[in-house]
Amino acid sequence: MTCEHVAALPEADVAAITPNGCQECLALGETIWVHLRICLACGHIGCCDSSPHKHATAHYRAVDHPVMRSYEPGETWRWCYVDQLVV
Repeated sequence: MTCEHVAALPEADVAAITPNGCQECLALGETIWVHLRICLACGHIGCCDSSPHKHATAHYRAVDHPVMRSYEPGETWRWCYVDQLVV
């Protein structure tokens, strides 16, 4: 399934801003997250909603970048926050 937001993504893969973990958690001096997500618009790395701070969703709410992908090794699924769909 797809949505209009996927078509608006950059053609090339974006580089991860903080490839070693959640950008906000690392800034707080924390390394407690469950899974990581990468914003496909800008490369922001945030922690998932099962993590204490839910920084990936907070990033979407703050900057309105609608599609993220799992940043876990071997996972390629993407999520559209606007349409609430795996895309």
